[in-house]
Formats: sequence, C-alpha cells, structure tokens
Amino acid sequence: MTAAYHGLKVIVVEKAEVCGGATSWSGGWAWAPGNPLAKAQGVHEDTEDFRTYLREVLGDDYQAERVDAFLEAAPHMVGFFHRKTSLQFVPGSRINDIYGNLPGAGTGNRSVGPKPMNARAMKPALRAIMRHQLYETSFLGMGIMAGPDLSKFLSASRGNPKGLVHAGWRFGLHLLDLLTHRRNMQLVNGTALTGRLLKSADELGVEIRVSTPATALLSDEAGKVSGVVVRPREGELQINAACGVVLASGGFPNDVQRRKELFPKTPTGREHWTLAPREAAGDGIDLAQSVGARFKAGVKSPAAWCPVSLVPYRDGRTGVFPHIMDRAKPGSIGVRADGKRFVNEANGYYDYVQALLDATPEGETAVSWQIADSRFVRRFPLGMAKPLPVPLFPYLRSGYLIRGRTLEELATRCGIDPAGLRETVERFNANARDGVDPDFGRGETAFNRYGGDAGNRPNPSLGPIAKGPFYAVRVVPGSFGTFAGVDTDGRGRALDHRGEPIQGLHVVGNDQASVMGGHYPAGGINLGPALTFGYIAGRDLAGADAYEDDGTTAVGRRRGVTALSTGGRERAWASAAPVRVGEEAG
Repeated sequence: MTAAYHGLKVIVVEKAEVCGGATSWSGGWAWAPGNPLAKAQGVHEDTEDFRTYLREVLGDDYQAERVDAFLEAAPHMVGFFHRKTSLQFVPGSRINDIYGNLPGAGTGNRSVGPKPMNARAMKPALRAIMRHQLYETSFLGMGIMAGPDLSKFLSASRGNPKGLVHAGWRFGLHLLDLLTHRRNMQLVNGTALTGRLLKSADELGVEIRVSTPATALLSDEAGKVSGVVVRPREGELQINAACGVVLASGGFPNDVQRRKELFPKTPTGREHWTLAPREAAGDGIDLAQSVGARFKAGVKSPAAWCPVSLVPYRDGRTGVFPHIMDRAKPGSIGVRADGKRFVNEANGYYDYVQALLDATPEGETAVSWQIADSRFVRRFPLGMAKPLPVPLFPYLRSGYLIRGRTLEELATRCGIDPAGLRETVERFNANARDGVDPDFGRGETAFNRYGGDAGNRPNPSLGPIAKGPFYAVRVVPGSFGTFAGVDTDGRGRALDHRGEPIQGLHVVGNDQASVMGGHYPAGGINLGPALTFGYIAGRDLAGADAYEDDGTTAVGRRRGVTALSTGGRERAWASAAPVRVGEEAG
C-alpha cells in the first residue's frame, strides 16, 4: 500500500480464499513506540528509552541495525496510515510493556490498535474476501474489543445497568447484521485492521487476487528476483515484476516438519496448536530459500507462544481458544499435574508457555490446568466458558470445562495430584488475601495489575480460590505465529548465506526472522514490526526520501533503491507490500 501511494502498481496474491490470515484473528494491536497518537496525548518519550528496554529484554539477541530501523520508521508508519489512508488507529493509552520492572519499560501509549469499523463502509466485493472473526474469541461471532468495550461486557455479568445497556445494544446490532448480511459487520480488533487495510488498498488501486498461491520465484541472469509463478484456479500464471518481490505468507506455524525440528517438547511436530490459519505453512520461507535466502533458526524462541485450550464441538471439530485475559483475573491459577504453580499467570502469554515448557520434564507432555472457583466463573471468562448470563452447561457437557465439588474431586477428574493442589491453593489463598505472591511476584507490575480487576482489593491481580464448586480448563502450548524466519537487514531485504542482500527480494511479517530475536517484550510485537517493515519495503520500492506524515528525511536514505513486488502473502497487512508488475504470460 505504501508503494501504491507513491504511484507504483501493486498486486497482492493470496493463497487462501480470504485475506487476513492470523491478523484477522488477533487483537489487532501494534507495538509502535513514539507514535504520533501518543504525542497528541502529550506523551513524548526519548527513543533511547525504547532501546534501553529492548536491550534489557533481548540481551544478546539485540540487533542494533534492525531495531534502529524499526524504531525510526514505526512512528512514521502510524502517521502515514492514520493520516493518508483509511487505516485509522486508537491509542493504547493504558497498555503496559510486559516487564515493568526493567529499565525503559513503558506504562502506556506505545501501542496502537485499529479504530472499530462498520463493514458497511467496505465494498461488498471486499467483504467477500475478508476473513471472519475467530469464533472462539467472539460472542456468537461478534468481536469484543479490549478496553472499555470488554470492561462494559464484564460489568454486565455483575448486573451493572450501563454494562447491560451496552451489551444489549451491541448484541442487538450483531443479530441485525446476521439477519441482513449473514456475517459480523461490527469490525473490531484484527478484523478492523484487516478491513481498513483492504479498504485502503482498494482505494489506492492495489489489485488483490485470492486463491492464488505462489509456487516459485523467478530470477534474471544477474540473479535478481524478477517475478513469481502463481497457480490460480484457471491454471499456472507468471507475473513478471519490474522491481522485485515481497514475501509475507505468515511464517510456518502449520509446518509440522519444521515444528518437529524447532519446537521444544514437540517430538512429532503435532503436539502443538497454533492460532494461525492452515495456509500459514512456510510457503514464503520455502520460496525465499529456493533463491538462496538464509533461514535464521537461532532465536530465543522459534514461535510467539500462547497458552490455548482445545474446544470440542458436536460436529467433531476442535476449536483453539487463546488464554489471553483470564489468567490475570483474581481468583484463578495455573498448575501442572503435580498440583503446583509454575509461573506468574498474569505475565504475558509467551511467558506462560515458556515456563510450562521449562517445567515439563523431557519425555512428558506439556500440559497445565487453569483452576478457578464458582465466583470466578460467574464474573470472568474461564477460557471459552463465558460469565453470567451465559450458562455453563454447554461447556460442562462437552467436557471442555471440568467441575468438582471440592478441590480434591476436581483434581481427581483432571488427573492432578489432589494433595499437591490443596497445598498450592491454600498457600496461594493466604498470600492473595494480603495482596502478595512471594512465589512468582504476580501483581507486582503495572502490566499484571492492569490485566486484573480494578475493583479487587488489595491487589487487582490476586484473589482467593475458596468457594466451591471448583472448575478447571486444560491448557496446552500454542502460538500466534513464528519468530524464526528468513534473515533480513534493516530494509527488510532477504540475506543470503554470506549475509549479502538478495536483489529484488524483501521478506516481511512472520516470514522474516523476528526483530525481537524470539523474545516478547510487549503485546503487539508481531503486528508492529510487520506493519513497519512492510512500510519500509514500500518506501524502498518507491525510492522515497521524505516521510509521508511530516516531510522529514529518513536517516541514511539512499535514492534509487530497487522497488519490490508481492508474492505468496497471507496476512492482510501484507497488502501494503508493493509491486510494479510487467506483462503476464499464462
């Protein structure tokens, strides 16, 4: 989209029947420190603070060139989209960096999310190729946005009049949309990001082709990538790219062989449940390697871990639910089969899974249980089980939710050591009543407390598990996407095995090795760099000197940089990647 804004012709080829990939199923937040929305709220932070925090978290995985490129361009990326396209943002004023006890950590305003959007503002043809909201994170297909929207829904479960009016109004509109359009039209979170990107791309003349997987890259005699072979339903087609190709196919979360080789505690590659669509299977990485690109597996973690639970449906399907917000609410803990806690449950989703993997002995299956009492399940979600007024019996009937009159009965039904669980809960309860967690430090950081319940005292993140019956959900390792990927430089250009750029080939999104080195310093560190490096690639393609939002000149900008084209992309934000296309030959 950035390249199209600068006058180049852009084609996006998408393997799936719809655009959006894992982005549509995400929260839609992008970590973009120093962004103009923060400055508009009077928050002016020094870039060195961002570097300090990332150095602390990333350690030896800190890559100065790529981090500096990201930190320089991210604010301009937000400004460009927000001011020049239909992609409007809202500020993450209260979204904290995860490790708040480290130097340079932020306490808000470093993230942006897509402004909610009514899909009626999109052409019907665009709505038809947009991926729907992930059902497991919706309420009967209706997305709920983190922040005030979610808070009002949760307050409705306690009978709050304003919350009830808000929830009734939102759900009533959703039912009307289902009757008149047969789909959710109130776009929030990732679907809002996808929808706004698609609308913006269309307005800029970007051509989008779905059900068109890329099968090969073309190179000229000098070795420059010069096009792509695609295979739509009509038959194989060659797209000659005058400037180059950009790959952004969503990484390899569904590549069983790579998972077997790289993911810990995954001996066959099938002991892992990803939240990415099935099309994200490493196609872009395979294409890059076919022309000599270097695959970088040496990152802290090969994937963006997320704890998930498996949702059995009556038709035999299995859904995957991400445990994002329930872990931090007061009155719930995570334990392994020995009945013992293993992590600060209110830290990031990445930390939960990493701690589970570390605590699981070799040869054993990595599995945990999220435990709560009857008060919790009527006030907060426990996995996919919703609070009042939604009944619990469908989740109990399917076996997704386990119930026991006592902790011992619950433990026996889950295969947890009863004595170990009793001892753990009694110790946790005694400390929680005092608002402390000496074992794991839960509730000590702003990130932990914001994820809790502001009305809970003395600590928003800590509450006892005391009133039976008791409930549990089985939690296993999952991921949002992958961190290992193609090695690139600060301009997103693919590097070969000598560390030299491959001319005509840029790689962005989860096909690119994570700029965070396989760490998870803040929410939105997948989408923030994905949007930013896509933006950088588009500017490279266009030979742009001045930034679009304020007219300043990019540091170290060199004129006449080779432009790019797109191939094999899966995520909606990848539609921002650029193309100048030559003739097509079938």
